Amino acid sequence: MEGYGSDKMSPVVVITGCSKGGIGNALARAFAAEKCRVVATSRKLDTMSDLEGVPMLFVEEVDVKSDESVNRVLSNVVERFGRIDVLVNNAGVQCVGPLAEIPLSALQSTFDTNVYGTMRLIQAVVPHMASRRKGKIVNIGSVSVLAPGPWAGAYVSSKAAIHALTDTLRLELRPLGIDVINVVPGAIKSNIANSATNSYTQMPEWKLYKKYEAAIRDRINTSQGPKSTPAEEFAKKTVVAVLKKNPPAWFSYGHLSVIMNIMYYVPLFVRDFILRRIFKCQ
Repeated sequence: MEGYGSDKMSPVVVITGCSKGGIGNALARAFAAEKCRVVATSRKLDTMSDLEGVPMLFVEEVDVKSDESVNRVLSNVVERFGRIDVLVNNAGVQCVGPLAEIPLSALQSTFDTNVYGTMRLIQAVVPHMASRRKGKIVNIGSVSVLAPGPWAGAYVSSKAAIHALTDTLRLELRPLGIDVINVVPGAIKSNIANSATNSYTQMPEWKLYKKYEAAIRDRINTSQGPKSTPAEEFAKKTVVAVLKKNPPAWFSYGHLSVIMNIMYYVPLFVRDFILRRIFKCQ
């Protein structure tokens, strides 16, 4: 943690899931550009090598699945800076496959990172923020929750859990002086498809859904089309919203975000018809 500054006026921001090419990485740069002191974290330091040397930005290794790892890093940040103003829970993994055949171990692993990892950081940071009666917690959800389709049920359900937890936390933490913001990205250019491809190679051969193999694989890259919003653009818009004195409870931005918000209100039989055609589940 050497090199941490001492500017007491600069907000201190901790972000998880900051590997190169991801949304967290772009958020770290965007917060730093706004003169925040940013602690960017990931499971492995070498995945954040591109962040080394960026002004106002520091990197730390953390495993969101480990109580010891999370508590160590947050304690170090408070010791060095004196406080944590903003926690951004971005660490997440994709998981693609039909729910009837996906190994339960894969489902559990997805929730361990996306849901329990997020809650681990929150429970560790809330006592500190509550003692100051000040702080912001940002949870990264997904527009896919608004209209869940086939082939990514593990991932979407984990993000749906994040949305529900965020709504509850917003109410429960307000009396403690803590703002909770649900950031809901649309289709954002990132490295999520790469990690999803790697995990998909470990999946078993589908039996009931063998003829849908190509459609299931295509789901990996759904958010990575040519019209997807650059992560840098998304990050800048998000940082502006989060740093407001009274931040919004819900912030959604990016390609397809408006369409997905509309889809939420479409009658189920219409929505199902559309999604079956898009994801070739017929």
